[in-house]
Parts: sequence; C-alpha cells; structure tokens
Amino acid sequence: MKNTIVLASIIGLLIACYACTEQTASVNVDPYTAVKAKFGTRIDLNNLLNYANQPVPSYITKNNSRNTSITDAKATLGRVLFYDKSLSIDNSIACGSCHKQEFAFSDTALASRGVQGGLTSRHSMRIINARFADEAKFFWDERAANLEAQTTKPIQDHAEMGFSGQNGRPDLNSLINKLNGIDYYKELFQFAYGTPTVTEQRLQESLASFIRSIQSFDSKFDIGRATAPNDGAPFQNFTPQENMGKQLFLQAPVFDATGSRVGGGFGCQGCHRAPEFDIDPNSRNNGVTRPLNNVGGPDLLITRSPTLRDAVNTTGGSNGPFMHSGAFVTLPTAIGHYNIVDVLAGNTNLDPRLRPGGNGQRLNMTPTELSALVAFIRTLSGRNVYTDVKWSNPF
Repeated sequence: MKNTIVLASIIGLLIACYACTEQTASVNVDPYTAVKAKFGTRIDLNNLLNYANQPVPSYITKNNSRNTSITDAKATLGRVLFYDKSLSIDNSIACGSCHKQEFAFSDTALASRGVQGGLTSRHSMRIINARFADEAKFFWDERAANLEAQTTKPIQDHAEMGFSGQNGRPDLNSLINKLNGIDYYKELFQFAYGTPTVTEQRLQESLASFIRSIQSFDSKFDIGRATAPNDGAPFQNFTPQENMGKQLFLQAPVFDATGSRVGGGFGCQGCHRAPEFDIDPNSRNNGVTRPLNNVGGPDLLITRSPTLRDAVNTTGGSNGPFMHSGAFVTLPTAIGHYNIVDVLAGNTNLDPRLRPGGNGQRLNMTPTELSALVAFIRTLSGRNVYTDVKWSNPF
C-alpha cells in the first residue's frame, strides 16, 4: 500500500512537470513564423525601424495628416503592402512598381504599366514628402479627399492593379479575401491591429502610414536653411548662382499692363511654397492642358502637383518627366514652360497668377536667370530617401 502511494505521487509529479513544460513551450512559440520565413531579417517585428519619430526641421510646419499619427507597426505593414504584387489581380504590379524609391517614388516612364498591358492615365506623381503640405487632396485632379482614400484607388483601377469589379474582374472584397488567406498578413495585421483580420480601412491606414513616413530633409537647401533666419536670407553654403536662383524663386514678378515682366523675380513661391515647396491648395491649372499621350480632350482639372523637393536626383538628372502628362523631360524645359503662358481658348481653370491683367504671363527669362533657377531647384534634393532601407522593397 505504501509503495502504491509513493508510485502515485511520482506519477502525479511527472504529469505536473510535463504540463508545466507544455505550458512553457506554448508560451515561447513564435507567433510570427510566416513573417520570418517570408522576409528573414528584412522585417524584424522585435526591432522595428523608425517611422514614427523621424526628425523634422523646426521650419517645416505644414502637415496634412489630419492628426493621424504614424506608427512603426502600421508603417511596417504598409511597407509590405506597398511592395506586394499580390495586391494586383495577376500578381504582377505593386504600388512600388510605379512609385520607385530610386526615382523619389516616381517613375521614369511616361505612363506606368499596369496589369495585362494597362497604362496609367497620367504620369506617376512623386509621393515624397506627401504629408508636408496644406493640400490634403490627392491625385493630379484632387479626386481623393485625403491620403487614406487615395491609397486603394489604384488597386481598384481597371488598368493599374485591376481589382475594379468591372468586365468580369474581381473587386476589392476579393483582394481582402485573398490577403486574409496569406499567412504573413495574418501575422502582420495581428501585430499592427491586435487581430489578423484584413479590412479596407486597415489597408488604407497602414499604406497611408508608410507613405506619410517618406520624407526628405537632408538637402543642400536644408543645410543652408538650418542656420539662416528665414527662407529669403542668403544661405552661407550656397553659391552666388544658387542664391540668385532662390531669390528669383521667392520674389514676386512685376508686370506691365500687357503681362510682361519688367522687374522682380519669377513668383514660383506663389504656388510652390517654401520651405516645404508644396502646392498652394488654391492653385488651379498651370496651362499644361494636354492629356498624356494626347488621348482624350483637354485635361483642365489639374490643380495638385508634388512637392518640388527631389524633382531631380543627386546627379542632377530628373526623376522622370514633369507634369501630369510628362510633357517635359528636363528641369530647364519644365521651368521654360512658365516663361510664356498662353491663355488658351476654353481653359477656364488657368491659375490667375499666370494671367496678370488677364494676359498670359511673359517672364522674359534670361539664360543666366534660367540657369540660376535650375541650380536652386537642384539644391532641394536629398540623398537618404533613395537608399534608406525602411522605405525599400522587403521582398
């Protein structure tokens, strides 16, 4: 009897130890095995990259994020979504296919290629510094009321990523079901939101969090502005030509009765406002009304443009053609458009700042002035945005 009691005690102890071991093992199970298997060290959920607390210069004050904060977790998820070709109907196109890091998140192609031979209807806009602006609407024609609304429209575009629900194609709900079945998204959404469920709102929030994090404030302009009392003061690190270009950019022109410039600068600041170099929300079209590839009628609704920051890369070459139609390949030709602005019949949306006294402006740029303005705009390009791993493709 005594031996039976001892044996029972030993068995009970062994069972308790086994249960304890099982419980400890279950606690130590890694919940993010699919993320590790897919991304390796490129996505480390235990050591997130810094999206939420990047330094922003004190002179940068415009912010269109509507008090929506960036979080490291959502931006990490947004980074994966941004580069994942699974977000297109045939797994061939991602957001990052048309907005490429090496071109300041634009494209050197006139029209970016979508699914099954489709093409974008306008040139892919640079999305760098997208939140540092008063303008809260997105797309060239401002059809999205905010960045969140913008993020899923290319996914639903028939020609771009294809989840349009038109002509037999699947709709956005089909994409959501698709993503809900991918193991690494179950883990990433669980990590960012506390549950693994994919929803349209969560797609928009996380993509917007990533895009808002893309910033560029390490340019020659920023180095000079950090020690200057204001935008207009001469920058100590600028050449005389660059300071001249800055003054031409900032200073308003003086026009005669016919709209011909007789003094002052070029007035670029009126629409592209330093130091963010965003577009004034009250801007209207700039006289470039030709649609991309001349397909369709005049494109009169264009009122939004990207920041002028990183219009060119670190070598001075353009980060893709300029304007919604890609009408100009080089920076000098894009600037040259404003030298003579014609008031075209039917263009009822031309910005009044480009038609002084009702006449199309004539800036009478000299070659020296044009070169100076080009030199200044080149100072707005940084370096980090092209190489920082936190904005790179994790696949």
